[in-house]
Amino acid sequence: MKTSERRHWEKFWGAERDPDEIYPDSPALMDRLEADGIAPGTRVLEVGAGSGRDAVALARAGAHVTVVDYAENALEHVRVNAERAGVRVNRLRADGQCTPFPDGAFDLVIHQGLLEHFRDPLPLLGDNLRVLAPGGRLYCAVPQTFHLYTVFKHALIAADRWFAGWETEFTPAGLDRVVERAGFCAVGRFGSWMAPSLGYRVVRGGLNVCGLRLPMYPRGPRVLARLRRRFSEHMGSKPGAAWTFLVVGVVAEKP
Repeated sequence: MKTSERRHWEKFWGAERDPDEIYPDSPALMDRLEADGIAPGTRVLEVGAGSGRDAVALARAGAHVTVVDYAENALEHVRVNAERAGVRVNRLRADGQCTPFPDGAFDLVIHQGLLEHFRDPLPLLGDNLRVLAPGGRLYCAVPQTFHLYTVFKHALIAADRWFAGWETEFTPAGLDRVVERAGFCAVGRFGSWMAPSLGYRVVRGGLNVCGLRLPMYPRGPRVLARLRRRFSEHMGSKPGAAWTFLVVGVVAEKP
């Protein structure tokens, strides 16, 4: 049975590459956090730190941010990015399923690109629930099931070529159900489409292997970018839109 293991992430974050050349996680999580409002002094735990982009943004907004990851080289990326930004982000190497924090230590727990790597997501979510204060919230984002990306990903998993070893995906309703099984109350939903497109990313990656470089984000007329953004904002608010997103997220509250 294929699993996602520490060695996959040590290899990924330890590779000789510029972290800025790795596509960031979906902006939908930070957009939702900003829309909900982050009060200065909010105690935030990010589980699965990645490069720390979100942690740094939250620290800039005045939150007290702690990140945990079991890949030491991922935490090193967080350290470098936090120092460049001139903010403090506490870092700890730990397993997100059993973090060493006391009950009720945080107001917010966030993670994206994490839950889908667990065959059984309940231990992770259970620890998220434990470390939250009553009324605290979890913001969790995962790949959405009905997307071409899912087909592409599972083909690579079957060929043993997927960088993370293994992962799954969730429907919007399925994500709600799993956090509620862990003891949360699902109170909101968010998400986003893939940008740039999967096709562009595949072409860019193939050309990079050949020594030809395309920008991470194709540039076009500004008026088209504005129209695309307005269209996405309009369509993203429609009922059922979440079932077409690449990334779907849930806002869940601890009773």
